[in-house]
Amino acid sequence: MYNHSTVFTGADLIKRFFNWLKALFNKTMDNLEDPDIMLDQARRDMQQALIGNREKAVQAITQKNRLQGMLDEANRKSAQLESQATTALRQGNRELAKQFLREKANNDQTIETLKTTLAQAVETVETVKVAIKRQEEDVRRKTAEALAMKAQWKQAQIQTSISKALEGLTFENEYEGSFAAARDRIKDKQAEASARTEMMAGSVQGKMMAMEDQAMDFAADEELKKLEEKLGLAAPNIQATTPAATQSVDEQLEALEKRLGQGNGQG
Repeated sequence: MYNHSTVFTGADLIKRFFNWLKALFNKTMDNLEDPDIMLDQARRDMQQALIGNREKAVQAITQKNRLQGMLDEANRKSAQLESQATTALRQGNRELAKQFLREKANNDQTIETLKTTLAQAVETVETVKVAIKRQEEDVRRKTAEALAMKAQWKQAQIQTSISKALEGLTFENEYEGSFAAARDRIKDKQAEASARTEMMAGSVQGKMMAMEDQAMDFAADEELKKLEEKLGLAAPNIQATTPAATQSVDEQLEALEKRLGQGNGQG
């Protein structure tokens, strides 16, 4: 008979066995849901589908070519029967010529049927060719997309591994202050470098804007001076009166009076 300890050990072994089966099942499911495996399987499925469609397209083209050969053969036969009928008429055998022409008429009906069937086959083959070409482009696009997704998956795995590795790291309190100080100093240095870059860009831009403003102000002053002169609003230039200046004004006034006197005399 089994004692209590033996029964407990057996139950424990059964529990461990089921836990192992559960872990094995979960591992298998994780492998099946692994993006690398899923993408590779999808790529293989697309390629297999493309290969199968290409084979079907080859068979369709083969049948189309067979129809074309049958039509060519039927056309040659009709031409031959017509030639034979012509030869029979030349030999005076009207009945034989008539028989050849009857056979040609039946063959011509076959030709019309072959033409219709061949036209449909050609249209189908061209449609299949276009579909195959689109499928090839889609496979190339999906393959490139799969490669990019696999690279992203690898990056995510690396990041997860790094995160898991960092979770197990521990630091003594005596190092925490140095670590924080170094981090703050790096941030300050980065901020200072960013500020210097910003100030340098602002300084250069400010100088350029100041030069542009000076040029615009100078041009505006010139335009304003011209407008004031045109409207007679220009401020008089106050200067000390000199005899030479007074004499010049008197001479101008005298010349004006003379012109006015001459004008009245002529009137």
